[in-house]
Amino acid sequence: MNKRFRHRRQTFTLSGILLGLLLALSSCSFPGVVSTSEQLPQVNQAEPTPQLPPIHFPQDEGAHNKLTEWWYYTGHLNATSGDGKTHHYGFEMVIFQALRSNLPPVYASHFAISDITRGEFHYDQRRRVVSSAAIPDGTSTQGINVNVGDWSIRGLDGHDHLAASMKDYTVDLNLLARKEPVLHNKDGLITYGLAGYSYYYSRTNMEISGTIIDHGQHMNVTGKAWMDHQWGNFLTLGSGGWDWFSLQFKDNTEIMLYFIRDASGKILSTYIGYIDAQARDYLIPAQALQTSVLGSWTSPQTHITYPSGWKLTINDQHVQATLTITPQLKDQELVVYPSTGNVYWEGAVSISGQLNEKPVDGEGYIELTGYAPKTA
Repeated sequence: MNKRFRHRRQTFTLSGILLGLLLALSSCSFPGVVSTSEQLPQVNQAEPTPQLPPIHFPQDEGAHNKLTEWWYYTGHLNATSGDGKTHHYGFEMVIFQALRSNLPPVYASHFAISDITRGEFHYDQRRRVVSSAAIPDGTSTQGINVNVGDWSIRGLDGHDHLAASMKDYTVDLNLLARKEPVLHNKDGLITYGLAGYSYYYSRTNMEISGTIIDHGQHMNVTGKAWMDHQWGNFLTLGSGGWDWFSLQFKDNTEIMLYFIRDASGKILSTYIGYIDAQARDYLIPAQALQTSVLGSWTSPQTHITYPSGWKLTINDQHVQATLTITPQLKDQELVVYPSTGNVYWEGAVSISGQLNEKPVDGEGYIELTGYAPKTA
């Protein structure tokens, strides 16, 4: 890769190189997985732990000197307007950081609002190059402090702040973690085989307060968010895809699961984590899960067909569940070629069913990538 970039340096401008780097980050819209054509090991409790330093807080909340890093937030907002009308929204906000060789840091960001009340989906994207920025070293105790223009993420010890705006929508959100962070795979290290290792933790239950400006109307909001932070020296190796689910239930429990697929659609790896009401994290074996797709949706813009609606069944000693998951809007597709070189579906969903022998409902977010038709 370095040789390729040296060749580009000779033939293209610096901005061209940096745009190429951003395109290389096309998989970074997914919190937790990279696409690869190589076989990935199954994530399970018997997997050996690499000899890497453990996660430390608050130092590891901030930026690191690693190839790839992101801070990723999704959630649901509730508001009441002056006329007494209730409003419901989903939102996504993410900032990616890319460090390559001696090039300046590159940042990209996506901000999306699922306006469930209006039945509309809106998003925007940004990118920037910070030519004079100091390279982060992962030792700061000041927490998260990243921005792309006036879109910003700040946070320390589970007290986070998000600010972003686009046409017709502005959010100013305070997030308070109600549980300790979950270190995925128990130690916060996920392996991708030849693609490398990544640190990965989530704050699965964050209480939201703040404001939204919706078409000029200023409203206070409450809600719940999910936060992912991932970093490491890993890169995309192939052209597969993934389905990622973050599920938050009204009984104060959460489930995260994802499937990594190769270019043919074959599932290479499955991860399932269940977080109980006391914030205990259980790693669930892949064989405990059964899934079925209930429908599909075809984008009128990209003509990509995505699954739309799911039934999940989990049968394990720690969690038994039968869940139906329904998109709150069919169209929640982001076409973000200028910022990260890719297209994906990420949207708010509703959940109903049975969890540990009790009726349950909730909300969540699902991300779908790699569904574009493969070209020869």
